[in-house]
Amino acid sequence: MVFGGWQLVVAALAFVTPAAAADVDQGAPTAPPIIVKVPAAVSDWVVTIGGEVRVLPAWPGAPSTVYGFGGFPLFSLSKPGDPPVFFGARDGFGVPLLDRGTFQVGPVGTLSWPRYVNPWGSLHGLNNVDWAAQLGVYAQYWPVPWLRIRGEARQGVGGETGQTGNLYVDAVIPLAQFRLSGGPRLTLQSAAATSPYFSITPAQSITSGLPAYNAGGGVYSYGAGGQLEYFFNQHWQVHGLVEYERLASAAADSPLVTMRGSPNQFTFGVGGTYTFSMHPLW
Repeated sequence: MVFGGWQLVVAALAFVTPAAAADVDQGAPTAPPIIVKVPAAVSDWVVTIGGEVRVLPAWPGAPSTVYGFGGFPLFSLSKPGDPPVFFGARDGFGVPLLDRGTFQVGPVGTLSWPRYVNPWGSLHGLNNVDWAAQLGVYAQYWPVPWLRIRGEARQGVGGETGQTGNLYVDAVIPLAQFRLSGGPRLTLQSAAATSPYFSITPAQSITSGLPAYNAGGGVYSYGAGGQLEYFFNQHWQVHGLVEYERLASAAADSPLVTMRGSPNQFTFGVGGTYTFSMHPLW
């Protein structure tokens, strides 16, 4: 998302008005200067933008030795005084419509990468899965300054048309110019979200050599992730991350996973962000 009309925080101004001294005997003490301080203007928004490059499983359920590459934009909108901006590795794009500082609720969206059969022999005989957008709502809560709890509920549109629910918990610990974070993850999916990637129709069974399989819904995965950030100053930041996801239930039982893939899914990434202040556009 891109906003125009950017404007930096106006610096605090101070000026000194010297006291006038007229018709005063030489040697008499002069009055001290009067210092007038103009308060700093308060920005209405704190905007953070950036991007990441990731090494991630080539397709859902891929062997832990087969990876692809992807790029991800980063965006956050908050108010001065809110908890420090923090991006979890699996967070969707969220804009807080209800913002109470430590508690936020708003719309959220993310993209699911397509699965193309041609580059990979393990997928021979299966179908391509198109891009999918997942749109929904998120809620985020900081019960204490070092702990974030975030949940997302999203509806798929495109390559998959099911429902996905995520729960992330992260301890976020500042260490001088570094910040270390990490915690557990849990993902739930309906059958319509899981099936395009893990079901095998009778026709696909013949062409792929895999047994026919109908993937249902439930617990999709569980796992954990961690991130290390370095802050050059109040504006610039770089980070590295690693995420581990263990497929479960219907996804883990798919012949595509048990015979040609792995339930262990790893993601690695590096990225950076820039934070600035701006006033609303209206």
